[in-house]
Amino acid sequence: MIEFACKKCNRILSKKTCSVCKDAEGSKNWRGLAVVFNPEKSVIAKKLNIDSVGMFALRVR
Repeated sequence: MIEFACKKCNRILSKKTCSVCKDAEGSKNWRGLAVVFNPEKSVIAKKLNIDSVGMFALRVR
């Protein structure tokens, strides 16, 4: 179940704390979803400054 998005890296989370950023907390107030499979070749990932595979929120408050 997707509930949170990290306020620091915008990664979609299933729990309140981000496993990548460690100290960043998640927010329930997020919009949009981008799924990145190949960040090296993805134009969207480059525009969003994403360098890893995963699901990311487009906007987090």
